[in-house]
Amino acid sequence: MTFVSLVLAAGSARRFGSDKLSAEFRGEPLVHHAIRVARAAPVARVIVVCSDKLAVGEWLGEPPVETVRIASNALSASLQAGIAAAGSASGAFIFLGDMPLIPPDVAGDLAEALGDHFAAVPRHAGKNGHPVLLSARAFPEISGLTGDEGAGRLLKQRSDIAFIDVTEDTILLDVDRAEDLARLENR
Repeated sequence: MTFVSLVLAAGSARRFGSDKLSAEFRGEPLVHHAIRVARAAPVARVIVVCSDKLAVGEWLGEPPVETVRIASNALSASLQAGIAAAGSASGAFIFLGDMPLIPPDVAGDLAEALGDHFAAVPRHAGKNGHPVLLSARAFPEISGLTGDEGAGRLLKQRSDIAFIDVTEDTILLDVDRAEDLARLENR
């Protein structure tokens, strides 16, 4: 199986008040943390879906990091652009650019759990987190999403989801507001 990592980083950051993905977190732009953990996944490629405004930087080494630039800041448009760029991959890990503390081993556990399932999802204390691993069977259904809708609705409609329990709550923690950076800095 050949997987790709998608880092969704095209959101508008209205609640943050500025370009949150370029905001410094632990000495580097916030989005770099998501890209790093996306590269640690068992993947052949990493695709960062972002606006023209986001400076992703150069990433040398393997797997290669590609960018897909989109004009829309809607979550559905980011996910659709990423899935289109994934091509014939067996599945795609969905990482969010504003989740800097995803444990690097979660993606490998999801890959092992996927099997013939529609998706594999990490959970902490009964709550679904990220990254989500969508099988290629899920790709056609992504095209029906609209607005700020991610794959959550699709996952709720399915019974063929593999869940893995994760002890770290960081699979649930994202940055919405500037004060979230300070809160996460101490974790």
